[in-house]
Amino acid sequence: MTASHTAEITGLYRYPIKGLTPDRLSRVPLRVGQTLPPDRRYAIENGPSGFDPDAPEWKPKIQFLMLARNERLAELDSRFDDATNVLTIRKDGQIVASGDLETAAGRAAIEAYFSENFQPELKGPPKVLSGRDHSFSDVARKVVSIININSVRAIETMLGGVAVHPLRFRANLYAKGWPAWSELDLVGQTLAIGQARLKVVKRIVRCPATNVDPETAKRDLEIPPTLSRHLGHMDCGIYAEVVADGDVGIGDAVAVEEPKLV
Repeated sequence: MTASHTAEITGLYRYPIKGLTPDRLSRVPLRVGQTLPPDRRYAIENGPSGFDPDAPEWKPKIQFLMLARNERLAELDSRFDDATNVLTIRKDGQIVASGDLETAAGRAAIEAYFSENFQPELKGPPKVLSGRDHSFSDVARKVVSIININSVRAIETMLGGVAVHPLRFRANLYAKGWPAWSELDLVGQTLAIGQARLKVVKRIVRCPATNVDPETAKRDLEIPPTLSRHLGHMDCGIYAEVVADGDVGIGDAVAVEEPKLV
């Protein structure tokens, strides 16, 4: 891909609680070395993980409730309020749990809901975890995940024309305008979005979470095996690290920055 291939941001999302509902954003500040605030700030521990909130370290996602194994999470409509730190969970339009995630009582209210309703999947008492500015990402480094809409459309073709909801991929940033799969060749390059700069550091290897429809909570597709059969790998999307501050929003151009000549 060359710098002439410019994309446009069509979607911005954050996931305050790992595995739960994304929040759609119109504009967001990106800061060096950070995720979208407050992306994956919280996670629901599924059995003892050894996570220490006073000395937070990355843990594999299998330690938490997640869509890859717990597709029923997609039945829940959760909303996190930044001003109050209150998480409100609805199911079938009714509030089933609510609590301030920065208080013991609030966390206990959320934990009680999962303890009562997710028992078959639990390996131990569920526990709401957070650790200062720690992010419960699938990777240890703090990144922004990016999906190329045209690659999603290519997957639909692989599946014989079946519609694929882009939110199956739970990305932070969705872009259109790049040729399908060309984003996979951007590793090592820098993306310019206004004043912000993001260095692409890794392809995203897809897991069974993408098989779950985010609207129906049904595990109805086999996306990683389909990618493997058609492409010889299970990659779709890229991770990028913020290397220069800037605010980004829907409709912004995403350009591949020309390497500086030395």
